[in-house]
Amino acid sequence: MPATIALIAHDSRKDELIALLRDRFPVFSRYRLLATGGTGRRIQDTLGIPVEVLQPGAIGGDAQVAAEIASGRVSAVIFLADVLYAPRHEPGIDLVARICNIHNVPFATNVATAEAIIDALARTQVAHLIFNPVSGQGNSEQELQLIRDLLQPAMQLVVHETTVDICAEELAKKAIDAHADLVLASGGDGTVSAVAGALIGTGVPLGIIPRGTANAFAAALGIPTALNPIRGACQTILMGHRKVVDAAYCNGMPMILLVGIGLEAETVERADRAAKDRWGALAYLMAGWQQLDEQPLFDTEIEVDGQIERFQAGAITIANAAPVTSVLAQGIGQVVFDDGLLDVTIASASTKLEAIRTIARLLGAALLKPVESPNIVHMGARKLKVTTNPPQKVVLDGEIIGTTPVEIDCVPGGLTVLAP
Repeated sequence: MPATIALIAHDSRKDELIALLRDRFPVFSRYRLLATGGTGRRIQDTLGIPVEVLQPGAIGGDAQVAAEIASGRVSAVIFLADVLYAPRHEPGIDLVARICNIHNVPFATNVATAEAIIDALARTQVAHLIFNPVSGQGNSEQELQLIRDLLQPAMQLVVHETTVDICAEELAKKAIDAHADLVLASGGDGTVSAVAGALIGTGVPLGIIPRGTANAFAAALGIPTALNPIRGACQTILMGHRKVVDAAYCNGMPMILLVGIGLEAETVERADRAAKDRWGALAYLMAGWQQLDEQPLFDTEIEVDGQIERFQAGAITIANAAPVTSVLAQGIGQVVFDDGLLDVTIASASTKLEAIRTIARLLGAALLKPVESPNIVHMGARKLKVTTNPPQKVVLDGEIIGTTPVEIDCVPGGLTVLAP
């Protein structure tokens, strides 16, 4: 069900429609509004609310509304008609009524029926889906249609597709401005992170439909990522269970997963698109092992709560959330994503050989079980600053963002997600 309401009113009934819009504005504000020419301009001039103005009814505006209905892009139609004294130039009701009947679209011709439709729409969730068509290796058109088929019977679904010019974060902000009940992100971790970043602190729930290579945030939350992940994720969204989790900011940029310095960043950069297309999530592990022998040691200074610690390290991760397979983040056990703290793991060493052995233990721990080592330093922190010499590459939620230093602040309970 698309989130669009079509509005038409004969001249003698435009005031009634304006009053209806004013009285029930919280419901109308969640929907795209389109109206025939005179009605649309009257709404804009009187209420100043966004409305898509079509042609005047007398010259085809009613036909444009009918075409929108026939294309499946209208949730309901309110047509306040003067059935007794309408002048000949007013749009006829027959065409719109017939198309609504054919396509089973709610159709109101008086205020009482319009109120009933509005009450029903008020009880229906409006979800904005941010869909990245280039994520994953599947057929994006088929995947989007499957999502529509699974979710539209239960909610009003507004679909936004990312493009080269329009990013996921921008689309998520538009969804928030449109008073979305839910915002859904479908793509890889980059798409999910961008959408989640826009939702931090808003209280608007995030639903995740994983279609990427690693799908790390979905995996950390327990959302199905294998064996038909789209169906499993949509079922999770329909179940509606909300979970409040932490978020963070790294140098002012939103963070939901982790920051990697040193080996983690070099590994992500090394795992190119061709490798991910061929090997999937294994591309990261393969790149990590290849980088291991080349990874230099670097001097590290970490400031936590005014206290400064210094190490020589080969890898540092600061995790908000991470699945059990995340390289390096799981060295001392499972990352807790709702404890109000960041999990900091440092592979320290005094020699290159010692560093290789330490990082190798962490890589193994990511797949097997936590390890104990005097060279694995772990701490929890609400806020910290990391400086290195020489500067090291930094990866934030799977994307290289530059080099150290970095300052990271946890936002306890900053994000609401739909999760098992």
